[in-house]
Amino acid sequence: MKKLMLLVAGGVGYVLGARAGRERYDQIKKAATRVKEDPRVQEKAHQAADLAKDKAPVVKDKVTSAASTAASTAADKVTPSGSGEHRSDLEEQLHPDSTARQDDPYPQGNLP
Repeated sequence: MKKLMLLVAGGVGYVLGARAGRERYDQIKKAATRVKEDPRVQEKAHQAADLAKDKAPVVKDKVTSAASTAASTAADKVTPSGSGEHRSDLEEQLHPDSTARQDDPYPQGNLP
């Protein structure tokens, strides 16, 4: 259903764009360029970029903390309490160097 709506919206946009023609396109492009080059817009854009740079470390720390908490919570829900052996087995399977992940389901041995 979403794909159909996207196709319909794209089709409508194409037809309306084709009817408006090049002249209207040029008008819209000129207006967008004027807005983009407006000193007030440039100033606000720089302020937004500076704010994002200032807040990036704080956001990084919060995202890292939230991801760690979510991973811990998920691990606790997957592992039944009191089964430490099961948990270490899962950790071994998920470790990047684990041999459990290196098994080849499609061996390339001698073919007939």
